[in-house]
Amino acid sequence: MDLLGVFFHGATLAFERDDLGKEIMGIAVPGALALMADPLASLVDTAFIGRIGPVEIAAVGVSIVVFNQVTRIAVFPLVSVTTSFVAEEDATSSDRNKDEISGENEHNVSEMDELITHEENNATSGKSSFEIDSSEINTEHKRKKIPSVSTALLLGGVLGLVETLLLVSCAKPILDFMGVKAYGVSGAAVAHVISQYFIAAILLCRLRLQVELLPPNLKHLPIGRFLKNGSLLLARVIAATCCVTLSASMAARLGSTQMAAFQICLQIWLASSLLADGLAFAGQAILASAFARKDHSKAKATASRLLQLGLILGLLLGLLLGVGLHTGSRLFTEDQGVLHHIYVAIPFVALTQPINALAFVFDGVNYGASDFAYAAYSLILVAIVSIAFIVTLANYSGFIGIWIALSIYMCLRMFAGLWRIGTARGPWAFLRS
Repeated sequence: MDLLGVFFHGATLAFERDDLGKEIMGIAVPGALALMADPLASLVDTAFIGRIGPVEIAAVGVSIVVFNQVTRIAVFPLVSVTTSFVAEEDATSSDRNKDEISGENEHNVSEMDELITHEENNATSGKSSFEIDSSEINTEHKRKKIPSVSTALLLGGVLGLVETLLLVSCAKPILDFMGVKAYGVSGAAVAHVISQYFIAAILLCRLRLQVELLPPNLKHLPIGRFLKNGSLLLARVIAATCCVTLSASMAARLGSTQMAAFQICLQIWLASSLLADGLAFAGQAILASAFARKDHSKAKATASRLLQLGLILGLLLGLLLGVGLHTGSRLFTEDQGVLHHIYVAIPFVALTQPINALAFVFDGVNYGASDFAYAAYSLILVAIVSIAFIVTLANYSGFIGIWIALSIYMCLRMFAGLWRIGTARGPWAFLRS
């Protein structure tokens, strides 16, 4: 099957509220809202600080870029690997539970037949030989035993400590390298940190109700599998981080006005793109379950539906940003120099939305197929080419050159994801039949 066959497979059902559509939306909508929490918080910070002046918003912009990229390096590989592994383990454990329940039901049916016969014999005496005791019916929700959840929490705690030490020790040298000095806007930083701890506590309490967090034995934790695949995604995230951080660095070197405009556009660019990332996480979870069950027909249908929804979402976001960003940009600043540069970047922010959406969806599709090696190596090559474009175009074309380079980066990233499924290689080889 060629790429067009995969892309247009069931195209008329893109908005169908069937089981697959409900499953995708059930994961994508809350996932997108969760993913957008940090970018929206950063947008709020940007809007308030933008009222102070372009210098302050430029400084905060660089700080946010550094913080977000370090966080992505520490967290994103773990999150991506965990999503696939938890979906696989949940699918296989559900299948085992169904088999066990089926066997128990057969045994219970035979016992019930005997009890019913005995009850009929005693019916004339008006006495019942058995009663239904509601206290004996186990209606309590059983927490799932998923070793990957415990492993992810353990590694997440370790990575959090490493990230803290890294930011404390390396933040000043990194900011000095990017040409940023101290500007004294610590209030927003303190509020952001408090909100992060508050959200983490809520999520941990919620997770505790669904999953057993402490495994019975440390030997049950798939730490080796996490480290193997996580290291591949770590290399991928570092490659992607270099592109975004280098772009911010080049913008900072152009001046505070250009950096302020770049910060506003970048935050909007990332926040809108994360709506598509919600689709990617939904696809990753569903595809991981499908591949674990070797359900290739569902895998193909899911990939097709995700690509169609991603393209439609990207077109809608592009139209919305293209129209609304002209007036909406005044929510962040009244500085005419900053507004001028924002208007210059609007075409790139809007027109790349379909490309960004497809790139993120392709990432989720390949992660769901556990194709981590290809995802890592392909993006490393994309980053090498993109870094050359960023440096060259930023030096020759300035602010607009940075956005041209970022657009090229996202196009290459989308093509890398498209190539794997389009050529039906790796885990997608079954598409040839």
